[in-house]
Amino acid sequence: MAEQNVSQSRLFEWLTGDEDSRMCDDIPESACDEQPRNFTLHLLASLGNKLGDELSSARLVLPWLMGIIGAPIWMVGLLVPIREAGALLPQIFVAGFIRLKPKRKWVWVSGALLQALAALALALLALVASGGLGGALVLAALILLSLARGLSSIATKDVLGKTIAKRRRGTLMGWSGSIAGGATLVAGILLMLLDSQPGNMIVAALLTIASGCWLVNAIAASRIEEAPGAIAGGENGWDSIKLGLSLLKSDRVFLHFNIARALLLSSALALPYLALLGQNQSGTNLGGLGVLIVVSGIAAMVASPVWGKRADQSSRRVMRDAAIGTIACCCLGASLAWLPGEWTRSVWPYALIYALLVIAHHGVRLGRKTYLVDMASQDNRALYVALSNTLTGVLMLVVGGFIGALAQWLGSAMLLLVLAGTAVGAMLSTQRLPEVE
Repeated sequence: MAEQNVSQSRLFEWLTGDEDSRMCDDIPESACDEQPRNFTLHLLASLGNKLGDELSSARLVLPWLMGIIGAPIWMVGLLVPIREAGALLPQIFVAGFIRLKPKRKWVWVSGALLQALAALALALLALVASGGLGGALVLAALILLSLARGLSSIATKDVLGKTIAKRRRGTLMGWSGSIAGGATLVAGILLMLLDSQPGNMIVAALLTIASGCWLVNAIAASRIEEAPGAIAGGENGWDSIKLGLSLLKSDRVFLHFNIARALLLSSALALPYLALLGQNQSGTNLGGLGVLIVVSGIAAMVASPVWGKRADQSSRRVMRDAAIGTIACCCLGASLAWLPGEWTRSVWPYALIYALLVIAHHGVRLGRKTYLVDMASQDNRALYVALSNTLTGVLMLVVGGFIGALAQWLGSAMLLLVLAGTAVGAMLSTQRLPEVE
């Protein structure tokens, strides 16, 4: 056990670049003692979660599943809003419930197990479902997956804030994103090699692996050493909403952050439409899906540690720079669709821009997660996370539906320019946020 603790401390110090694993800014002494071990478990759990997310992606994998089973096109348009909003909307209602739990990791574990079950259901549907009924069942399983994701999300950030000190959290999330990106890269290469294989079998295999990844997430989370936290202030959902809205009035930084976060949705909303432009050139064969998964994996593997390290220095600047990247990618993607030449008929140029947009999107995610966790205190972190996520979920449903209608009218290329304009607003807003590190 002593040798294991030493190796974990060395791994912790190597990954964080710090020679003293006992530098703890805002966590208890007991948590500081367990920080190297908890860092490793957080890393493993986050790896399972991120890889599960990628292998069941509503931006790439699930649209292919819908196409394979012959689901109506309008159902495909619901995938991303359900995936994102379903994970965010209910969080304010469970914040008070989680607050009543001295140890929040068991809420995290429950959410991970439910995600594993939902992914397994999606894998089964890939084998047996068809038509409109099959598409409806896929959406139902996705709703369960998204709700479970929301349950885990709020608990994960609360446990992270209790067990890992400031100036280490962004690094942790960056390394987990990089490792998961490498694993996703392998999955994409295999898809390219298996291009001629039956699509339903391959997609079912991907979703089964995703289910196993969430089991790993649950097991690792259950072994994290979490000190019991304060349980005072636990409230029902409506009381939490009232308290949260009062916080928006009294905490101007929190309000400003949520405005910036809403504008940063442009990176998430642009990804499926950029992928759609590429898919229109290559069809729905698994080779095209493999290319997009490969470039997505490479982008995550390269970008996440860099963004994570930078987020520990200034998560505000990370969000600003990611917004600038989103502007550039949206403009490039839109212009590519209008350029003449056979080379624009290949999936590869779109895949390159998609990879760059994935890099920017990882910066958005890492920057806003680190900013939110560092901005809040142990007493209000769960509520801040829940309220911010619920507000974003509402916006995702409203804006997602509006964006879908706009895309039907303007087309994907013009829509990317609209999202580039939104990203300009995000850049200006994040530039004015105060530093919290």
